[in-house]
Amino acid sequence: MNAAQPLIRLEGITKVFQADEVETHALSEVHLEIQPGEFLSIAGPSGCGKSTLLSILGLLDSPNHGNYWIHADAVENLSLADRTRIRNREIGFIFQAFNLIGDLTVYENVELPLTYRSMGAAERKKRVEEVLERVGMKHRMKHYPSQLSGGQQQRVAVARALVGQPSILLADEPTGNLDSKNSEAVMDLLRQLHGEGATICMVTHDPRYASIADRTIHLLDGRVVEEGSAA
Repeated sequence: MNAAQPLIRLEGITKVFQADEVETHALSEVHLEIQPGEFLSIAGPSGCGKSTLLSILGLLDSPNHGNYWIHADAVENLSLADRTRIRNREIGFIFQAFNLIGDLTVYENVELPLTYRSMGAAERKKRVEEVLERVGMKHRMKHYPSQLSGGQQQRVAVARALVGQPSILLADEPTGNLDSKNSEAVMDLLRQLHGEGATICMVTHDPRYASIADRTIHLLDGRVVEEGSAA
């Protein structure tokens, strides 16, 4: 990818957790750039810092040291309100556990991120129905999460991540709770979205799925130890 300005840039990101006088260095001096339209996978063993890195990328957590820019905006200079706005408008999250709200319908779950914006009901309806159609779940929009299979719930979660038309999708082990058939279906959907121009950053421990990305970084003990491009 050749872009004048990376979508995301990290320099020297360090994250330390402190508990009972014990310091855990979750991330140590991580440098990373993500270009618009790139599919990046973050691989490594459990406890290596993958999810911590994704939380920082998604503005759900902050580093102890280092600098983070998104769209050339320095995150450390942003107010809490600005961070919330960027998280809502620029970042789409796909979680391993789906994180759907049980007493909301499929339609209402997908619509939820749009309710925090000044957007009319007609525009929200149009967006929600379009993304549900895109992930093959429009026919289930009146159902509740408990009435869906795991694979269907993850498709709804992808739709919820897409509905706000974010700059980047952050996927944390999106196939972790799925069987092999549904895992393949979700990965096919991510491949399709990437082919349409989506920027995706995915945490995975499964080398089969890491290999479909344009580029993979490997973390070990909070450090980037290897980086490679797809063949």
